[in-house]
Amino acid sequence: MDNARDTEGVRILLGNPKRAVIKLSLPMIAAMSAQTLYNLVDAIWVSGKGPDSLSAVGFTFPFYFLAMALANGVGIGGGAAISRQIGARDKPGADSRAAHTMVLMVIVSAISTVTMLVLADRLMRLMRAGSALGLSVTYARIIFAGIVFVFFVQTAVAILRAEGDARRAMYVMVAGVVLNITLDPVFIYVLDLGVAGAAWATVLSMGLVSLVTAYWLFIQRRTYVSFRFRGFRFDKQVVLDIGRVGLPVSVSHMSMSVMAFVLTRLVAGVGGPQGVAVYTTGWRVVSMATLPILGMASAVTAVVSAAFGAGQYGRMRTAYLYALKAGVAAEGVLAVCILAFAPQITWIFTWSRASAGIIDDLVVFLRTMWVFLPAVPVGMLTSALFQGTGKGLNALAMTLIRTLVFTVPFAWFFGIFLEWGLQGIWVGTAAAGLAYVPIAFGWANAYSMRLLKAAG
Repeated sequence: MDNARDTEGVRILLGNPKRAVIKLSLPMIAAMSAQTLYNLVDAIWVSGKGPDSLSAVGFTFPFYFLAMALANGVGIGGGAAISRQIGARDKPGADSRAAHTMVLMVIVSAISTVTMLVLADRLMRLMRAGSALGLSVTYARIIFAGIVFVFFVQTAVAILRAEGDARRAMYVMVAGVVLNITLDPVFIYVLDLGVAGAAWATVLSMGLVSLVTAYWLFIQRRTYVSFRFRGFRFDKQVVLDIGRVGLPVSVSHMSMSVMAFVLTRLVAGVGGPQGVAVYTTGWRVVSMATLPILGMASAVTAVVSAAFGAGQYGRMRTAYLYALKAGVAAEGVLAVCILAFAPQITWIFTWSRASAGIIDDLVVFLRTMWVFLPAVPVGMLTSALFQGTGKGLNALAMTLIRTLVFTVPFAWFFGIFLEWGLQGIWVGTAAAGLAYVPIAFGWANAYSMRLLKAAG
């Protein structure tokens, strides 16, 4: 056991659970808000090039999301394992898991990059890109070539969060966003690269941020965990510890990628590239509204992992329920705002004549999807609870229920079977989000209570 060199982040992580959730959530909410702000600004800049350019981003999104799923799996799995060792006061164990996480990141990112570059054209054809095929393939190939930077940043941020250093994790994410927002108009309009310029701006900004983050972790070494790669050998038990959460997380996110793929195909079949532009743009708004929950989920995973490692199950349950109450309240307020200001929000994305044709459909999307926002915290925070306790398969099962058992069938039923078109797909997606709430909360509540009773 090694209790040396506790950082401020570790002290927060092991302290009062409510305070820990707040202290770790706020920087991540700010960082994710900046990231989503970039996504919105990116959409605004790209929309000036017309619906086909917006569609190119939309057709690439499911596969970019797939890469993010793998990156998040490695990062969350490694981060949860690190936090559990910190809670158990085992620094050598935390160091070993940090090194394993980085090595696994390199291997998975290399395989992903080669595979997606080779299949880029086929994937865009599979998505029925139509008139946007050329732009979609160009955008996709550039994004896929820079996937390694996305993997590294996501993994580094997960490790910083795992040791309670949410502030520097925020700095990493915000720096990438600022660079991206600055470079977008230069590459898209000044250099006249169009949607390809948006891709180049993303890759370059992530590459620069990767360099700074690598300096922090490997040269400056002002983190709680230490990275030792000389003579590195895989430890089966460490890989299993990371994998029991990381692999289910990756599969869980892949299921969401499959859901995005199927929904995009359904939307394309009903509304063509213009429908995909509505779906892609509208989902950016919804994603921005879920930012508080993403921040809370990252905090809950870290706090729960440390509490679980220390055998403090009451502290673990307190963190989950506290975040859940705050999350439902926050999403309820944001849902009402989206309902009330849907036309004004839509105007932001339809400022050019080329994008004016999606105005009405985008308003309908927002005025349909707002209703499921208060349900989002239940699913996300329950997944965070399971991931923190090493129950990755539980989190995976819950996600599969939401994405493949509820969302895809509901969207098909209302949109295709009942022939309600695009609005039917939106209705089905929203209804699915509400339908799985009792399952998610009931399971999490029963699990945490069982742990408490077993501990006496």
